[in-house]
Amino acid sequence: MTIILSENFRALFYAPFYAAHASGAFKRAGVEVELRPSSDPLEAARALRAGEVDVMWGGPLRVLIARDKDPGSDLVCFCDVVARDPFFVVGATPRPDFKFADLLSMKLATVSEVPTPWVCLQDDLRRAGVDPAKVDRVTDKDMAENEAALREGRLDAVQVFQPYAENLVSTGAGHIWNAAAGRGLTAYTTLVTRRGILADRAEELACMIRGMDATLKWFAVTPSLEIVDVVQSFFPDVPRDLFAACIDRYRALELWGRDPVVRREGYDRLHAAMRSSGILSRDIAFEDVINTKLARHAIGA
Repeated sequence: MTIILSENFRALFYAPFYAAHASGAFKRAGVEVELRPSSDPLEAARALRAGEVDVMWGGPLRVLIARDKDPGSDLVCFCDVVARDPFFVVGATPRPDFKFADLLSMKLATVSEVPTPWVCLQDDLRRAGVDPAKVDRVTDKDMAENEAALREGRLDAVQVFQPYAENLVSTGAGHIWNAAAGRGLTAYTTLVTRRGILADRAEELACMIRGMDATLKWFAVTPSLEIVDVVQSFFPDVPRDLFAACIDRYRALELWGRDPVVRREGYDRLHAAMRSSGILSRDIAFEDVINTKLARHAIGA
C-alpha cells in the first residue's frame, strides 16, 4: 500500500526529502511513497490530522504545540532529517566579531513566514544576556522583501534561510554574521505521523526511514552539483551553481543528521527555546512526542 507523504512547504533545506523521492530511495527501500505538495505548514498538519495523508515532514515545534494544547494529540515524530537550525543572520557590512548584543543598535528583519526561526533566535539572545524585546525588529515582511530591503539599505540585518543568504553573499550585498546551526543540535525537521499509523504500518514506515537514512548518507559524500541535478526540478528558479553553494554551506554546518534518530540534545534545545519564548505553556516529555525505537530498529542501531 502506498504511503502518502505531504511536504511542509517548499524550502531548499528540505532537499533530502525531495532527493529521497526523486532518486527512488524510498522505492529501493521497499515502500511506495506518493509525494503531495502543500501550500503551508498549517495545511500539511491539518491534512495529517484529517487522515488525508499518512505522513508529513515538519518541525517538532508544531507537534509540541499540538500536545501542549491537547494532551491527547497523537502526532509523533519518528525520523530525524534536519538536525540543526537552517537560518542565518546576514548583515549589510562585514562583522567578523559579531555578537548578539550588536543587534541592540540595529534594525533587524526576522522571519514572518514560520515561527521557529524567531523562537530559536530569541533564545540565543537570552542566553547571550540580550533582551529580545529590546531589538528593533521588522516582523511583518517575507524573506524576499527583507532581502530587497537589505540591498536597498533600509535594514542593517535580516534573518533568512537558503538561497536568500547565499544570494546576498555571492553578490556582495550581505555578509553572514551568524549561522544558527552553529549553536548545535536543534530538532528542526522530522517525519511526522499519527500513533495509530506508527503502530499499524510500522514496516512501511521503517522502509521510509531506511530510504531517508540512505539519502542522508548519500548527501554526506556526493558532490553538490550531483545533488542539485536530482532535486533541481523542485527549485527551477534557483541557479544551479548557487544551489550547489547552498548545499555546500549547509553541509559544512552539518545541518542534516548523520542518521534518522532524533537526538534528545536537539529536542531539549528546541523545547527550551519554546519555553523561553512562551509559545509552550508547559514542559512536554521527549517520549510524548518523539519515537526513536522504530528508527533505531530500521537502521539496526
